[in-house]
Order: sequence, then structure tokens, then C-alpha cells
Amino acid sequence: MAISSRLDTTRVLAAVLLPTLAKGVIVRRPGVMALAEKTQSDATAIDTMRHLRDRYGPEPVRLRITGRSVAVLVDPADVGRLLAESPEPFALATKEKKAALRHFQPHGVLVSEGEARERRRELNESALRPENVPVDAIVRDEADLLTRHVMSTGELTWDSFSQAWWRIVRRIVLGDGARSDDQLTDDLKALRQNANWAFLHPRQRGLRERFQRRLDEHLERREEGSLAAQPGDLSGQVPHWLFAFDAAGIVTMRALAIGARGTHGILESARLWPTTPVILRESTKPTHWHGTWLPKNTEFVVFTPFFHRDEDRLPYADRYAPEIWDRPRDPAIVPFSGGPGVCPGRDLVLATGSATLDALSEHLSFLALSAPLPRTLNHFALRMHATPMGTRVS
Repeated sequence: MAISSRLDTTRVLAAVLLPTLAKGVIVRRPGVMALAEKTQSDATAIDTMRHLRDRYGPEPVRLRITGRSVAVLVDPADVGRLLAESPEPFALATKEKKAALRHFQPHGVLVSEGEARERRRELNESALRPENVPVDAIVRDEADLLTRHVMSTGELTWDSFSQAWWRIVRRIVLGDGARSDDQLTDDLKALRQNANWAFLHPRQRGLRERFQRRLDEHLERREEGSLAAQPGDLSGQVPHWLFAFDAAGIVTMRALAIGARGTHGILESARLWPTTPVILRESTKPTHWHGTWLPKNTEFVVFTPFFHRDEDRLPYADRYAPEIWDRPRDPAIVPFSGGPGVCPGRDLVLATGSATLDALSEHLSFLALSAPLPRTLNHFALRMHATPMGTRVS
């Protein structure tokens, strides 16, 4: 088992893990994202991971961190194994996830274990199906309003897109009665900002209770044509659905910026700029890797931008390559995670994102970013010049 030098441990912490935390794992911080784009911090992080692999070989690399066993994966096959063998012996509910997510979703499936996890996972898989909601109709309603706005201003910005996106999300999840409830998602955002600090931020119980009361009022309607109409105790799961749809909105906006279309376009956007840049698993018993045993409670770290944009392995690393989704892929290209812990809302997110791309692209033409695509892309700063379809852009 490779053990990194103290210098290399410092490099990984400084170039990979700390910038990822600074950008905001639960909700992105605009100021830090702007700086990250300016410095292309993900490019530095990917180079650091490549150095780790080149120096120590393909086995997991243990960092020299006092009091915690942490192993960074550098081989795609190891990523495939880690995800396939979750949640046992590689648990999804790590200490760090529990500390972060307790701020707004203490009963979510990601921080659940044992029978509770199995029950909640089954509920999520049953509820989060595209056929349970008229996705296309909802998207077209809101996209029509957004299209009119963009035609009047001549550009699509993150602010205008985000407002339309959240109306779509609230209708899909809770029904038309929640369409204009900005306060609900604003309160959730505030709780998620606290969650960025995990252990370091005290829980705001009053805010959490207010958010939950407001959410439960919407859920009590069980409005037809929304996920809220699905059977089961949804109250503890919906906060995570809303959280995940935030990342889906970022992916969709970035997809528009590269001229993507359809399901493959959403997948490519999530490959190029993963909204889950770090996947964590924690071992529930000693595990064997490349001839060496790692102790129980080892935290395994998968830095997804490295595996998604590694030009040494992937000839398409820095370009829009939707064709890769029609054939078998590298086991470490996991925009929606993988194995038993794969995102249960994957198909719903793909349906919603691709429907949004198609609805906007029917009427608007955007100038797309060209290859090589940047390693870090700040969605907050995107201002996309738009013209009506059929208008020649020179």
C-alpha cells in the first residue's frame, strides 16, 4: 500500500480537497467559484492527482493525516470496485456526510444505514421515476416564459435560468401549489449553506423546523401530477430531492453553454464538470487492496474531475463527446455515482434536464464554448448571447 510523503499529502490537501470544500460541497459559493474559474483550480487538482498516480502507482494512496485513515483512489478499476461494493463493506453514510446533511435532511437515504437505508432507498427508487410526473408539460410551460424573457433581453443568465428552473422543480416535486414558493427553497438554501461547514456550524433548529413545516404543508396536498402524490412517508426524503435538483440545474445550464442536446448532453455536462466532485465511502471492516489490508473506518476518496478529465486515458477529456454514452465506458466515469449507491433520481434528472435543453433550443440559438473546454466553469457568471432560431449569427 502506497503511503504518500508529507509533502504530497500537503499537496493533495491544498490543491484537491481544500479548494473543493471552499467552493461549497452542499451549495456553491459564488465568490469562490469566480476565483476557481479564474485560476482554473480543477486543472491544478487534476495535475496533482496525476502526479500522485505517477509517483505511487495504481494502488490507493494513503494520506498522512493524524487520527484518520484516508485513502485516495487513482485507478479506475478501484473506483468501480468501491462503488459496486457499497454500502457493505463501503458505507455511503460517512462521518462527514452525516455532519453536513444533518443540517437539512437528517433522515435522507444518503445518511441512513441498515434496514432504514433499504426502506428509504426503495421509496426513492419507486417515487423518482419520470413517468410519475408530466415532466415535458411542466418544463415547456416554464421554458416558454423563460424564452420570452431571453428574447427581450438578448441573453440568458444564470439568475434568469435559475428562477425558471426552481419553478420547474417545485412543480415536479410538490405540485403547482408550490410553484411560487421561493421562501421554501430560500430556507433550504440557507440550511445548505450551514451544511457546507458540516461539524463547524451549529444547527439552526428554528430555521429547520420552519422549512419542514412549510414543506409538510405542500406534501399534505398530495397534489396529482407531482412526486408528492406518490405513496410513502416522503417528508424526510424530499429535502434531498430538492438539493439534488439544484445540482441538476447547474448541469443543465452548463450543457446549454456547450451546445448540448438531449440526455447525452446532460450526461456530458456532468462528466465535464461533475457536481459531485468528491465521492466518499467509509469501510465497515478491514479491506484488501493490491496485496495490503486497510483498516476498518478508512475513508476512501474519489476525486471525480480527475477520472472524468484525465487526458492520459481519455482522448476526449476536454471536448464535448456525447458519442461515448453509446458504448461501454471507463468504470470511473460516474456523473451519477454508481453501483448500489447510484443516484435513484438519475432518470428523472436526465428527463428534466434534456426536456429543458430541447424546449429552449427549439426557439433560441446560443454561441457554444469551443474545445478545449475549461476544467473549471463558473455557472454563476455565464451570460449567453441568444438569438431566435433561424437568425444568422456572425
